[in-house]
Amino acid sequence: MTGSKELYLESRELTPGGVSSPVRAFRPYPLFISKGEGCMMTDTEGNEYLDMCMSYGPLIAGHANPVVLDAVREQIAKGTVYGAPSEPELALIKRIHANVPSAEMVRLACSGTEATMHAIRLARGYTGKKGIVKMNGGFHGAHDSVLVNAGSGSAGGVPSSAGVLEATASYTYTAEYNDIESMSALLDSNNDIACVIMEPVLGNVGVVTPKGNYLQEVRKLTAEHDVVLIFDEVITGFRLSAGGAQALYGVTPDLTTMGKIIGGGFPAGAFAGKKEIMENVAPQGPVYAAGTFAGNPVSAAAGLAQIELMLKDDNYRTLNVRTSKLAKAVEDLISDAGLEGCVNYAGSMMSVFFGITSATTGKEAMKADRAMFDRLFRSMLKKGIYLPPSAMEVDFLSLAHDDDAVKRFEEAFAGSVRDVKG
Repeated sequence: MTGSKELYLESRELTPGGVSSPVRAFRPYPLFISKGEGCMMTDTEGNEYLDMCMSYGPLIAGHANPVVLDAVREQIAKGTVYGAPSEPELALIKRIHANVPSAEMVRLACSGTEATMHAIRLARGYTGKKGIVKMNGGFHGAHDSVLVNAGSGSAGGVPSSAGVLEATASYTYTAEYNDIESMSALLDSNNDIACVIMEPVLGNVGVVTPKGNYLQEVRKLTAEHDVVLIFDEVITGFRLSAGGAQALYGVTPDLTTMGKIIGGGFPAGAFAGKKEIMENVAPQGPVYAAGTFAGNPVSAAAGLAQIELMLKDDNYRTLNVRTSKLAKAVEDLISDAGLEGCVNYAGSMMSVFFGITSATTGKEAMKADRAMFDRLFRSMLKKGIYLPPSAMEVDFLSLAHDDDAVKRFEEAFAGSVRDVKG
């Protein structure tokens, strides 16, 4: 067997940093995985790990779920891509339309990044306005308009990546999540805002949930200013509930973006929303959105099979209750160890923050002790638990995380918080 170290040394000579996405990298080298089954992963040396990363969210039914694999095999036997409409594509669109409150019309894409890019372009095309507002700590993929950090007041943002033009970043403004006053001030001072794009539950600075009626207040404020409200539900769509975060919290945006779960472990994305807005998308309207693999029948078949599985047997409630119990147990273990920290969770998403007692905004979450989390990550890895390597990522549970898996995690965590404390 070729070990992860040897594979990494070869890989870094051929691809930047030795990985295809930077979040996968950690020192001294990332694990190379040869197999995933249920809630477990196996590396190329045969070491097994309880997977709490779950590919950052797509695998709500677990790795290699038999129901999903059967749907994939059936579709692959018929072909992998057509460059024409297909029944699996339409079936997935119909399911999204039936379950997601805002989805009067749906257009499939190839990834979450594509979905948010198309949605922002659509909002601009529909309104004729240029500016966009995102949340501090919010993440919407790797395209230029959203790779932007907070700027100074009305000056717009500054690029967070080399290669993003300052002129592009100048049209992106940043508000603080759970702070309706910061949003109100932005919209009151600028009449050229096309859209607010936000994760209804932040998921890229760890889990940060809405306080009180915050989402309802955002909905009211954007409507008053004729600003398109986009919920980025790439993570939360079909995870927090059958209708996503918008159904859970009772707030309907103008547009919604999705990814991850709707692909069942294959690349997929979607943007959806009000018919009067969506009708502006080509070929029906002037806003261009296209892709060779958009609506890929294999992705659509896998995603639909996974969603249909989740809709059975009260699976959402079972999974969400299990996650809430785990989050509370972890918080107790942190307290018992005498460490400062907190645990946030929503649905089957959970995050541990060390060094802070609350994380209600992106600003607060980013103050978490990352060095302490890194020690936790390494200690848990030695105990056979694979966490997302970054303190700002999220633990995901799946249907495959049964009571035994949860107990294994709790036992490992109890030992690791002692290691973290030193």
